[in-house]
Amino acid sequence: MKKLSLVICVYNEELNIAPLSEKIIQSLTDYEYEVIFVDDGSTDATRNNILNINDERFVMVQLRKNYGQSSALAAGISVATGEYIATLDGDLQNDPADIPMMLQLAEDGDWDLVAGIRSNRKDGLLLRLIPSKIANYLIRLLTKVDIKDYGCTLKVYKNEIAKELGLYGELHRFIPILASSNGASITQIPVKHHARQFGKTKYNLSRTFKVASDLILMVFLTRYMQKPMHIFGGLGILIFTIGAILNVYLLGLKIMGEDIWGKPILILALLMVLGGIQLITIGIISEIQMRTYYESQQKSPFKIKRIVSGKANSPAK
Repeated sequence: MKKLSLVICVYNEELNIAPLSEKIIQSLTDYEYEVIFVDDGSTDATRNNILNINDERFVMVQLRKNYGQSSALAAGISVATGEYIATLDGDLQNDPADIPMMLQLAEDGDWDLVAGIRSNRKDGLLLRLIPSKIANYLIRLLTKVDIKDYGCTLKVYKNEIAKELGLYGELHRFIPILASSNGASITQIPVKHHARQFGKTKYNLSRTFKVASDLILMVFLTRYMQKPMHIFGGLGILIFTIGAILNVYLLGLKIMGEDIWGKPILILALLMVLGGIQLITIGIISEIQMRTYYESQQKSPFKIKRIVSGKANSPAK
């Protein structure tokens, strides 16, 4: 078994492939490793640039279409053979030179997961840094998993921990929580962070709403997965109590001769509360059904088109 597998998900990163591969080769001279580039449906020259890497340690996993980062990570991890698996971004903002330090920490401390904390971040203040700090705080507060930088892709895992994550939807942002729920031991370490030099960022503010909805799911999975009545029952009792009080109040008004049917705001408020809870419940149930569908039937949320060696330029056996 190789010591290390690097999993790098790329989508339209044609200008970053060559310099990133060179940095990896320079940084990992003392290790036996493989590099798995997962092409997540790129439409530029990304695939060709991966295949042009003249090194048999570099492999391309080509997905049939753009599935998103979580599914791409799951695809790369599924074919990784290393004792440890490192994940990093394909935009040169993570530094492969940090990997030996993280791997050493994982081995010396017998850690299941070593997570990077981006130091001196080079992201935009308003669109990236401030929203990230707010999101990190809320995630720590609600999940009780004390990770300082959930957005840092640079991580080193034991192979079995990575393969047990169960990455569906867009849960790659919550990998430490998924690992923690499986009993993984986790530590953190500062890592370097570089400004993007080539290509365009895939980040936009629409991710904020996705993170918020996924956070609700993670709170449910970590706190209430094995005791759903504690959340649904508690909310049900609360709503029932409010409804009962309102009904008693309206009945009192009716007895006193008032027209209770002229108070639509009360009905509207109750419908809004019930509708919101129903939507959240449907979202959680749908997510659980999706996970059950994939896991019970041993299906994956991605389809690999081919696996190609960068040196051989032909399908790997």
